[in-house]
Amino acid sequence: MKARIALNRGVEGFFGTKDENIRLIEKCLGVTTRLTHDALEIEGDDEQVTRAEAIVADYGALLESGHKLPSADLTSYLKVITADNSVTLRSMVESGKARNFGKKTVVPKTVNQRVYLEAIERVDLVFGIGPAGTGKTYLAVAMAVSALLNKQVSRIILTRPAVEAGERLGFLPGTLQEKIDPYLRPLYDALFDLLDIEKVEKYLERNTIEIAPLAFMRGRTLNDSFIILDEAQNSTAEQMKMFLTRQGFNSKTMVTGDLTQIDLPPGRRCGLNEAIEVLAGVEGVEVVYFDERDVVRNSLVQRIVKAYERYNEANGAGRQMSLRLPPADASKA
Repeated sequence: MKARIALNRGVEGFFGTKDENIRLIEKCLGVTTRLTHDALEIEGDDEQVTRAEAIVADYGALLESGHKLPSADLTSYLKVITADNSVTLRSMVESGKARNFGKKTVVPKTVNQRVYLEAIERVDLVFGIGPAGTGKTYLAVAMAVSALLNKQVSRIILTRPAVEAGERLGFLPGTLQEKIDPYLRPLYDALFDLLDIEKVEKYLERNTIEIAPLAFMRGRTLNDSFIILDEAQNSTAEQMKMFLTRQGFNSKTMVTGDLTQIDLPPGRRCGLNEAIEVLAGVEGVEVVYFDERDVVRNSLVQRIVKAYERYNEANGAGRQMSLRLPPADASKA
């Protein structure tokens, strides 16, 4: 099948830097394209050509309705759309506009991010597991802000285990809040990115948004709240059970963590690992896994994550092989 799409004004932005967007469509949909002076020709399998036509048509319609799509955002959307034929460009952009995230429009930039956001909307307890840079914490905070601004909850509770990442910081001066704030800084960063500083400070002052170490959750019942436990791989089994039983009525709980970056002392069982095993199959609980393809930071971060995965797999395989070797004197038996 061959299709010919007239190029309307502004549609040239669709092609992206060095035509990266059109090359992405060619690669993922298995079509070929040719640009003439007044049209884009697409050739390939009937179904895939129809999909490519729909993507370009959606882009034109969004431009006409006043949407502005930066090239980098469009590239991220196209990665999701070409991987999942149930998603359209228009539905992705408009779903992001429909949610109130404060000063930002937040839309999923990978298939797993889309699954993650849908899980948060659908169930009351979601685990987001994966490497750094995949948007686990940022998207969880964004959904919490959206729920607060849309009056679905009356407060946000953000918490982290206060565990040093392989370092010994020693005595820290200042008040208790000043001592623990460095551990919670990534949560502040996400809030300041989504809301004006003045609004964040007002919410913090009124305890509408509360940021506290995990140890402060004991003995509480959190009703009408959006609760996020970040860096959950550094919680112990006892802490995780304590945290998960804090959830009250009309509340949602998010647990995020990276199982490759556990900073617990030797001999302490990781609460995140145990919780995933214990809650497998429990109704109302979903686990979403991310990998290096979901990293939305510098592309170098994707390559770093993949390199560590290969290294760990190789070392793990080596250890397993050594365990299967016969003892040194086995041949003498």
